[in-house]
Amino acid sequence: MPQTPSDLVIAIDGTSGSGKSSTSRGVADRLGLRYLDTGAMFRAMTWWLLRQGIDVRDGDAVAARCEEPEILSGTDPTGPGIVVDGIDVGRAIRTDEVNAAVSHVSVVPAVRTRLLHLQRDVIDGGGIVVEGRDIGSVVWPQAQLKLYLTADPGARAARRAAEAGGADVASTRESLLSRDRIDSGRATAPLTMADGAVHLDTTPYSLDEVIDQVVALAEAAGERR
Repeated sequence: MPQTPSDLVIAIDGTSGSGKSSTSRGVADRLGLRYLDTGAMFRAMTWWLLRQGIDVRDGDAVAARCEEPEILSGTDPTGPGIVVDGIDVGRAIRTDEVNAAVSHVSVVPAVRTRLLHLQRDVIDGGGIVVEGRDIGSVVWPQAQLKLYLTADPGARAARRAAEAGGADVASTRESLLSRDRIDSGRATAPLTMADGAVHLDTTPYSLDEVIDQVVALAEAAGERR
């Protein structure tokens, strides 16, 4: 196997349920790279705001408090974890309450600016796979490899419903499409395929097959340097 450059940055963006997280962790583990889940950072911020009793639909109220929490992201792809003010919130940020609120928080420019600085601090130096919705376009556009993952809405809904322990597929599909509209329509850092990104539709592939494709692309990117 060709040696992966120690400063390689792989930016993986895409829609909810397209396989970003599983793919990113698998690629990082396979290549011996660090891993950063930027979506977990937005969820952690949302969890903290809810704990403070802040109305997450009030953008001004969210902006006024978003500098306060200390958010630390783990980078081990086999167990990244995330800590807010010394509290492990890895499980807490996946609750229905946070799921319902995170879209409102993620559109607030002040939140995106705060977390952008934290994300860049982690990425600096490279050797990392970063997943999100604006990594290749905003957070780290100089990434040596940029990918944009999508999948058929039905496949995405089935995957996400299975992850949630058998949730209703139809309602899950509508929730995912609603999130797509919010992410693509926001004024700040909308969900979009970055210039130079490789589009990968994961619908017909298993997770291992998707990881294999991304690893091959990473190795090719390393050889071109």
